[in-house]
Amino acid sequence: MIDVLLVANRGEIARRIFRTCRELGISTVAVHSDADADAPHVREADAAVRLPGDAPAETYLRGDLIVKAALAAGADAVHPGYGFLSENAAFARAVADAGLVWVGPPPAAMEAMASKTRAKSVMGAAGVPLLESVSPESASARDLPLLVKAASGGGGRGMRVVRELPLLEGELASARTEAAAAFGDGEVFVEPYVEGGRHVEVQVLADAHGAVWALGTRDCSLQRRHQKVIEEAPAPGLSPELRDELHGAAVDAARAIGYEGAGTVEFLVSGSGRAYFLEMNTRLQVEHPVTECVYGLDLVAWQVRVAEGAPLPGGLPPAPVGHAVEARLYAEDPARGWTPQTGVVHRLSVPGVGEGRVEVRGSGEGSVGVRGVGERSVGERSVGERRRALRGGGPGPYIYGPPALNPEGTRNSGPQIHGSVPDPRPCEPAASRSYPTDGRTGLRVDSGVADGDLIGVHYDPMLAKVIAWAPSRGEALRLLASGLERARIHGPVTNRELLVRSLRHPDFVAARLDTGFYERNLVELTAESPDRGTARIAALAAALADSCGRSRFGGWRNVPSAPQSKTYRRDPGGAECEVRYRLGRDGLLAEGCPDVRLLAVDFGSVVFEVAGVRREFAVCFYGERVYVDSALGAYAFTALPRFPDPAARTEPGSLLAPMPGTVIRLADGLAVGDRVAAGQPLLWLEAMKMEHKVVAPADGFLTALHVAPGRQVELGALLAVVADSRA
Repeated sequence: MIDVLLVANRGEIARRIFRTCRELGISTVAVHSDADADAPHVREADAAVRLPGDAPAETYLRGDLIVKAALAAGADAVHPGYGFLSENAAFARAVADAGLVWVGPPPAAMEAMASKTRAKSVMGAAGVPLLESVSPESASARDLPLLVKAASGGGGRGMRVVRELPLLEGELASARTEAAAAFGDGEVFVEPYVEGGRHVEVQVLADAHGAVWALGTRDCSLQRRHQKVIEEAPAPGLSPELRDELHGAAVDAARAIGYEGAGTVEFLVSGSGRAYFLEMNTRLQVEHPVTECVYGLDLVAWQVRVAEGAPLPGGLPPAPVGHAVEARLYAEDPARGWTPQTGVVHRLSVPGVGEGRVEVRGSGEGSVGVRGVGERSVGERSVGERRRALRGGGPGPYIYGPPALNPEGTRNSGPQIHGSVPDPRPCEPAASRSYPTDGRTGLRVDSGVADGDLIGVHYDPMLAKVIAWAPSRGEALRLLASGLERARIHGPVTNRELLVRSLRHPDFVAARLDTGFYERNLVELTAESPDRGTARIAALAAALADSCGRSRFGGWRNVPSAPQSKTYRRDPGGAECEVRYRLGRDGLLAEGCPDVRLLAVDFGSVVFEVAGVRREFAVCFYGERVYVDSALGAYAFTALPRFPDPAARTEPGSLLAPMPGTVIRLADGLAVGDRVAAGQPLLWLEAMKMEHKVVAPADGFLTALHVAPGRQVELGALLAVVADSRA
């Protein structure tokens, strides 16, 4: 039996695994980089071990350090999570060689699937349908479009679509660089790119006694940069024959390599309904919660049981119930090339999720670099300090909404919360909880961040996964869209609006799905909403709340005032809005808002009557940033100074860093004085394990170049200048 388990990962998945361990009575050990020293997964573990450094290559990809950490902390098992070393057979062997239990498939099975090129050979021999690879040297225009893929890893890294043959060589080089940085393996291969295809996968669960379950399908077709954004189970619109074919092929694939534990077999389904094997992920998938919700299983618990040698229950797997949809909430700006965003997450909460009680853990400095519960290290916060720091604390690893449904369709009495203490602010979201494992609830949030956490440049920018379960697909889509729309998300720009619009898009609602969804619809999905005056009303609420907070009387008084004005910029990068108002004996008089009547105001809340309808606006301030949430929408503003600083202006044609990162290369031969064309790539930044091109904004000449390969830059740093003349 496993008594102490180390999770060789970070963020959301580490918290997810810890939650199951608590329910199973297993003690937990976290590992962390310096950047993650006070991350939620570290605070929630029973012990934690530092991995010196920040970059993944120095920390979470150092299998030797992680094995030493497990031994130092007294762990008897290691769970890899997903990403990082989760599909590294050498790491799995090192864990076993150290006398530890590997919570994952046998290393030989991992090796068979570790390289997608070798996996294709194995699957072809097992009779699973394949797409034939294309030799880059012999590729011709007839083969287009092509897909360059990394042989190792996943998550869309090292993948490029090539539609013009002259671009193939450059995309191969770029994919190799990105794959080597992400997975330590620069091998890539080329195969046909199937236009209009769907990404459909099958969850498998196998034990060491020969049993293999196919736990239904998932559709993961909505992707950006070949990385999944929205996933659902079961995959809609598949014929019974195709569903059976996919289940059978997945089971055959697992049996062919002697698989054990949880894994996923991915397929590309063409528009004609033909399925092709893509790859097998020998780990837990990011999107596993939708399968858990539909099948009522805790897949992490079954990974642990299988690793302990337990068999799957006899007979068929449980029957699926209802439909589940997951949306990945990223700190990124879809309207600006999916640019990752950094900064402090001031607040992240979803209405109806996380009310109740909170479990708070303290930790301190122990021996051999291991942090143990109950002691305090220098500069560490006490339990009370943590509770105050986590006030409004953001979603925990598992946060459930309405009471669960039993398989019979009746309601349970509600979430069972174990080992927790009363929260002095029960109306606010919790930082860490324990919950039942049946998974059948309305809304669920799996998050790797808590309020006050900093989103940096070293890791993936995913903030949370928001999952909805309902008896039907339509109800699940509606529930998820509503939950996201009403969520309080204060901090970096996110893809929240894109997610809501995607879930309500006619093609998605009708299950007309394929991997080109965002390529076709991105402009529509990221277009600025028609203003209808709601942004101005939200800005007016911000100005009134701000004025109330600054009042020496501590609140708003119904007395006449002189005319007031405040200027805001709507974020991200929106237009300026000047709010002008005065408070007279007859109430509020605001320019541009003739149908607005003020009912109540304090520093955090403003109540208007808008065209005869009562509307409440919640207002939160973080320095010059203001967030206004209401049923009319969520708005972020930056308060602008009355007299702007002339030095803050940039000259026309300036190229500013869209994110913090490292300059990894310049265009070949690029030099000041060169003529450049609009859209021409000039340099590449690496941030959050992805490459990002910086292109010329217009035709002209490169008049300044302020960076070189290897230089780290901050958000907004001046990289280069393109002008319409050399002067």
